[in-house]
Amino acid sequence: MATKGDARLPSGRPVVRRDFPQQPGAAAADAYDRRRVRVHGARRRPAPRHRRGAPPVISVLYFSNTLARGGAEEHILTLLRGLDRHRFRPALVCTPEVAEKIRRDVPRDVPLTALRLRKPYEIGAASALLSIMRARRPDIVHSHLFYSSLFASPIAALARVPLVVETPHLRESWRRGLKARYVVDRIAGRFVDQYIAVSDANRRYLVEEKGLARHKVVVIHNGCDLRRFNPHHRAPAGMRESLGFGASDPVLVVVGRLEPQKGHRVLFDALPAVRAQFPRVRLVCVGEGARRQELEQQVAASGLGDTVRFVGQQANVADWLALADVTVLPSFFEGLPLAAIESLAAGRPMVASAVDGTPEVVVDGATGLTVPPGDAAGLARALGRLLGDRWLREKLALAGRAWVLERFNENRQIQRTEALYHLALSRLGRLP
Repeated sequence: MATKGDARLPSGRPVVRRDFPQQPGAAAADAYDRRRVRVHGARRRPAPRHRRGAPPVISVLYFSNTLARGGAEEHILTLLRGLDRHRFRPALVCTPEVAEKIRRDVPRDVPLTALRLRKPYEIGAASALLSIMRARRPDIVHSHLFYSSLFASPIAALARVPLVVETPHLRESWRRGLKARYVVDRIAGRFVDQYIAVSDANRRYLVEEKGLARHKVVVIHNGCDLRRFNPHHRAPAGMRESLGFGASDPVLVVVGRLEPQKGHRVLFDALPAVRAQFPRVRLVCVGEGARRQELEQQVAASGLGDTVRFVGQQANVADWLALADVTVLPSFFEGLPLAAIESLAAGRPMVASAVDGTPEVVVDGATGLTVPPGDAAGLARALGRLLGDRWLREKLALAGRAWVLERFNENRQIQRTEALYHLALSRLGRLP
């Protein structure tokens, strides 16, 4: 029979109990002049001076044209904060909607430019982005997600940017009546020099289904801040009481945008069976989205109003994870979900849908439990199993934290991205 000491990572390495760093105090938010969000180089410090004998500083322009803050934007922020300023000089172009939400988290030395895009592709915005690229003369343009790359890659080629990089993040579905996207994407892909896949599943999709050359696709896993997300973090005093939860009520937490992709409807369908087994169970939904009202109506119609709390988008997700006994990710598709990485880093066991890159983080029976997407009955059974077995929760939490330490920390993500930038420019003979 297995014992606690038998726990092993998916790599086969034994799990070793260790002391984790304490959560540092939150830094005071920087004052911000809203008008400056549209100004190149606003609030920036001088770039590091070039040191004699040192390699030249590489300029990287990040681009995202999404309208909401999500995993791709967190990925970009990790790189903006972490790139070695003696070797790289980053800048960011994004939509005003995203700029408004991330401005406090963008480092002071990073130029932030808001570019309004009312349609996936429009001449005025294309001309503006071309002007930005010609003015900044980046060595690298790195776009994220499908429409961002579709928009930015040809413009980067027109601006004669030496290296164009794309991180798709998600599996693009041509099966949803959007086959024209496949043709357009193949054309735009001719302007991309290097692809970064956020998971092994993402790489297989890009190579086997989209037909990209294997040598152009490199896997660099997403990572998270292990100091911010750690098992020692405690929920703020009074949080349970403010939600109307009892001290011993079991709490489930789901973090994600309130969109069909994230599978909240399946979770709400599973909840009555979980509540039949654990009458005092509570569910907190962290996130915002277009389907909030529709989901709230489903909760009310199912008689779950006293069980479910919608708390909207939250700045400090770590506080909400600290409240959880078990976390849930019932998505229908993902890239490599940051919500799963953060949950495991925080020492919280997770039940997740076995889709795309998710099983690379939540390894069934080793670092969490997985169920088929859309399987409400299976989800209910898995949640009931974890809520009813404290030893299993502790075992999975310990292994999950160790797995993230090994594979999904942000320092590893940053270092591998820096190495890729340098190597790709070198191979193309385009180092500055």
